[in-house]
Amino acid sequence: MKQEETRTRFALIGAGPTGLAMAKLLNELNIPWQGFELNNGVGGLWDIDGPKSTMYETAHLISSKKMTEFTDFPMDETVAEYPSHTELKNYFRNFADHFGITSGFKFETEVVKVEPIGAEGEGWQVSWKSKAGKIETAEFRGVLIANGTLSEPNLPNFKGDFAGELIHSSEYRYPGQFADKRVLIIGAGNSGCDIAVDAIHHGRSCDISMRRGYYFVPKYVFGKPADTMGGLIKLPMWLKRKIDSMILSWFVGDPQKYGFPKPDYQLYESHPIVNSLILFHAGHGDIKVHGDIDRFEGNTVHFVDGSSAEFDMIVAATGYKLHYPFIEKKLLNWDGDAPNLYMNCMHPERDDVFVLGMIEAAGLGWQGRHEQVEMVARYIKGLEKSHPESKQIQQEKRERFERLTGGMNYIDLPRMAYYVDKATYRNAVNKKIQALSQVSS
Repeated sequence: MKQEETRTRFALIGAGPTGLAMAKLLNELNIPWQGFELNNGVGGLWDIDGPKSTMYETAHLISSKKMTEFTDFPMDETVAEYPSHTELKNYFRNFADHFGITSGFKFETEVVKVEPIGAEGEGWQVSWKSKAGKIETAEFRGVLIANGTLSEPNLPNFKGDFAGELIHSSEYRYPGQFADKRVLIIGAGNSGCDIAVDAIHHGRSCDISMRRGYYFVPKYVFGKPADTMGGLIKLPMWLKRKIDSMILSWFVGDPQKYGFPKPDYQLYESHPIVNSLILFHAGHGDIKVHGDIDRFEGNTVHFVDGSSAEFDMIVAATGYKLHYPFIEKKLLNWDGDAPNLYMNCMHPERDDVFVLGMIEAAGLGWQGRHEQVEMVARYIKGLEKSHPESKQIQQEKRERFERLTGGMNYIDLPRMAYYVDKATYRNAVNKKIQALSQVSS
């Protein structure tokens, strides 16, 4: 790749859903780019065979396809309402082919270092390693980081030593791993509950350890995907919580009667668990619920309430942490558990480095992420054209700004550090897109 060819391009890192959306928009706005992807094809973590994939054989979307898909590329009617990872891998490959962006990526290529050449506007030096192990370096106009948020395991330190098999949920692939084993799942997020159901069916026994309580949401309400039922009428949060809590009591009941702890926060202050099967099995006595862990001792796990039990295998479904190993944290304005960025994507001072997809919100879907990257792409184009709205955004992000939580008091966890309120965020982003819509390619 010749230096003069790259100097006008943005380096786009990652060919998962967000990276693909950005590639499409860059093409539409005639912004030159070069993509880099570690896997041998597009799809990100949804390709179970990818080197950084955290998928498992039984994984499906926890949101319905209609609420998750890209608006301009709906999933086929033959695709299940809650698609499997295999269906989603095909979806993203079809998306990339349809919009002609596959050829823009260097596959089986790992970006190993990015650093600014100098001050703002002087470009970035990007180094990458090919499949053959060769290191190459080139200068780019800027960097667009879209390598995902769910690839670096967050594995806590536990007291004591466990004599059995201890893995993070990212290492789980198929139910046969549980054969004839007494299994403990640590953590009751959506993946933890999914994996627990597998362990119930394939292991000798399955227990689950939970530090805190969760709100459980069924996948279907009145025969329709639950996430398609809301949003028709805009309600203040206090009233929405009251109504939705009543609906959950009808369809879910009281999880506490099965031993699940009561949440110590209000509905929507953390991501709910979209899984009815875990409650079904708890009601049938197929799973035992424990509190937090105190320590390990051989095959014995001691819990903070003084109880203990014997296990052969532990799966730590303890989530993931943001990981951008190829760039220094100070260059992304890190603050605590996440980069502190305007609208979760724009550096306060620089206009040549962006983090894409570092955003979570219940029901945001890929379309919400598409809107984020459209805002970024139009902002970049607007700066080229000296568009007044881009100049206004530039000024806003250099001043003090807050994460768009909509007043929600999210629980203090690393995975919530970049959580936003869906309605507040999408409204703000779409106002920016509308204001920038007159910027031509």
